[in-house]
Amino acid sequence: MLSRIKQSTWIRNCLTQLYAKDITPYEKQELDEALQREIQGAFRTDEIRRAPPTPQDEMRAGMSYFHETIWKGVPKFLRRVDTALKNIGINERLPYNAPLIQFSSWMGGDRDGNPSVTPEVTRDVCLLARMMAANLYYAQIEDLMFELSMWRCSDELRSKADQLHRSSRKDTTKHYIEFWKQVPLSEPYRVILSDVRDKLYNTRERSCHLLASGFSEIPDEAIFTDVEQFLEPNELCYRSLCACGDHGIADGSLLDFLRQVSTFGLSLVRLDIRQESERHSDVMDAITKYLGVGSYREWPEEKRQEWLLSELNGKRPLYGPDLPKTNEVAEVLDTFHVLAKLPSDSFGAYVISMATSPSDFLAVELLQRECHVRKPLRVVPLFEKLADLEAAPAALARLFSVEWYRNRINGKQEVMIGYSDSGKDAGRFSAGWQLYKAQEELIKVAKEFGVKLTMFHGRGGTVGRGGGPTHLAILSQPPETIHGSLRVTAQGEVIEKSFGEEYLCFRTLERFTAATLEHGMHPPISPKPEWRALMDEMAVIATEEYRSIVFQEPRFVEYFRLATPELEYGRMNIGSRPSKRKRSGGIESLRAIPWIFAWTQTRFHLPVWLGFGAAFKHVMQKDIRNLQTLQQMYNEWPFFRVTLDLVEMVFAKGDPGIAAPYDKLLVSDDLWSFGERLRANYQETKQLLLQVAGHKDLLEGDPYLRQRLRLRECLPSLHTEAYQGP
Repeated sequence: MLSRIKQSTWIRNCLTQLYAKDITPYEKQELDEALQREIQGAFRTDEIRRAPPTPQDEMRAGMSYFHETIWKGVPKFLRRVDTALKNIGINERLPYNAPLIQFSSWMGGDRDGNPSVTPEVTRDVCLLARMMAANLYYAQIEDLMFELSMWRCSDELRSKADQLHRSSRKDTTKHYIEFWKQVPLSEPYRVILSDVRDKLYNTRERSCHLLASGFSEIPDEAIFTDVEQFLEPNELCYRSLCACGDHGIADGSLLDFLRQVSTFGLSLVRLDIRQESERHSDVMDAITKYLGVGSYREWPEEKRQEWLLSELNGKRPLYGPDLPKTNEVAEVLDTFHVLAKLPSDSFGAYVISMATSPSDFLAVELLQRECHVRKPLRVVPLFEKLADLEAAPAALARLFSVEWYRNRINGKQEVMIGYSDSGKDAGRFSAGWQLYKAQEELIKVAKEFGVKLTMFHGRGGTVGRGGGPTHLAILSQPPETIHGSLRVTAQGEVIEKSFGEEYLCFRTLERFTAATLEHGMHPPISPKPEWRALMDEMAVIATEEYRSIVFQEPRFVEYFRLATPELEYGRMNIGSRPSKRKRSGGIESLRAIPWIFAWTQTRFHLPVWLGFGAAFKHVMQKDIRNLQTLQQMYNEWPFFRVTLDLVEMVFAKGDPGIAAPYDKLLVSDDLWSFGERLRANYQETKQLLLQVAGHKDLLEGDPYLRQRLRLRECLPSLHTEAYQGP
């Protein structure tokens, strides 16, 4: 798939050059030939992945965006921020050691329901990332050596250069292309940077050896082991240039390099680990039985906390090598051992799914200590389903009531909220409103305990999974929930659109930064009490409508599997994760991606709009004045407006006229009436939505997008060909 994406990029670049105004006949001829080669190469490339990708494959594909665009895009964007600051009278650059943007990943770290992610996989992806980072730095260091040819330097740098020059061996640089002889002392910056280059070379080689054989003879003193050690010689060069009056040179490529080091570190991205809380309980149960103190699973929450805290405050080892372990218990413990063995800057957060009690957090903290994780990962709860989001504030308050944990986090906590599964659980309307309220309440709890809370938004790429325009999504968040920092997932299906080209990468970083700043400086309004009451009432109706069809209607699962390509998605080799969390089960065990994509394929988009119509209809029939209230909410409240605008956009992209023929061809006769009922619901919901928004036609408020969608009007004929067959 990555090959096809790159081929499309090359074809697009050829077409752009082909229509340049100053192109010569010879250049046009050469571009025509290049374009033919690229098209033929794309035509000969298999469109279907014949084997499922491994997590390592996914990681390599994801990291390719760093190599292609993000690596150069970050310093370029930070320079634009410098320029913007200068233009408003702030004559200081952003500090290079306070990165504005940082990147994490959980490709190879997310083991929640993915048996392909093992401790060995986690180890491999971390070493791959470190090898890629060293490669990128190594490619730039010789450019810096060419640029920093000056002889004048500070006494501090000259002393260090003299020390390195005397201790360097003449035969160590034979494997380099440039500067392969010993650098003379009259070029002190190059002496310093040649030592950096040597250590980068060894850092890369060591990661390569460990990845291949699990062993390397390269000692720690010959490599960079942490970011501070890597920054030190480069900072020395920067200070020296500034001290000698060469600020302009210091603020050139060297500043870009320093910013890259601060942003990407030695690991390129920090790997987040994700695991379900029940897996940790299994480990604790095995340990308590081994110690002869009872069954952890059978203990009430109070006893669990008491035992965990006593162990955290003690120093005795919890278990020995003779601990009886199932495969599941061994996998969890082996994962923590990997965290202990690899450099601590390889990892970011430890995300716990289904975390509801303080003991869920304390268990992870105890396992990190027991497995000798040198720098424990911050523990982040993930609240996904509607009930979890409702209970999240109380769960966080109970956690912050534990003094040991408050001392551990040093006034900072991160909480992840899931958009995909909450939408699948209760529908887009109810999930969106509960996510909004949960953030408000979580912030209140954090303030009460003096904790700075960072929200981690687990948004998908499509509207049904919480996706949408970045700028609007951030500005529609509740007041006081961002405070200048947030985390957001960029899902696989939209990475290409966000980071596939340098200009796209630049715009993406610009949108995130601008919206985060704007939200802090001009916070959106809070909903009025009467708006809240109306939303609460509508959410109840929307949830009932959604669940009555998706989970309680006995015909729904059969209809869904016949009318959409859900089963085909499960057989496609799109990703390493199974399409279901469990082999058995209905919609509740299906992952959000095939759930959303299956309805998108038929252009029906049921998970996005189902529930909206019933909610609007209920409050309008109850009191016609509620229509005016809804219209006021749409015009004045960013959250409500963005929510409705996104659903309106989905209606503009949808077409029940495409879904209906799928029913006729694929669905059994006794289910046709059910499909017709859903399509009638679709039409009614669309009309009610337009009424609330005050629009006569779809996308009346966004003529640019409406015009773009008109270009797709030929697609229904392609759908017709698809379901009619040859």
